[in-house]
Amino acid sequence: MGEATPPFSEYIMTTEVQIDEKIKQKIQEPKRWKVIFLNDDTTPMDFVVGVLTEIFKHTQETAKDITLEIHNTGSGIAGIYSFEIAEIKAVEATQLARANGFPLQIKMEEE
Repeated sequence: MGEATPPFSEYIMTTEVQIDEKIKQKIQEPKRWKVIFLNDDTTPMDFVVGVLTEIFKHTQETAKDITLEIHNTGSGIAGIYSFEIAEIKAVEATQLARANGFPLQIKMEEE
């Protein structure tokens, strides 16, 4: 069989592990999205206030302020959320408006 293997005691035995590479991990906060209501001449202000209080969980006072902003400037921010939550709230509000026969327009923009 040729060469003899060295006795076990001659093998290099070490438990040290050397790591010469560094792992750099970059964690980013998820992007946030604005849910924006657009003004129209058909959707009643009371309905918009109701949507803002029920779906977006605003107080009656802040909902009225946002509704007036929508009315006076043409748009207003209903809330700022992660994409998934913004999308769910926008769809829910749009479906509620359509179910009640209102053309309320809602859009999402990245913050």
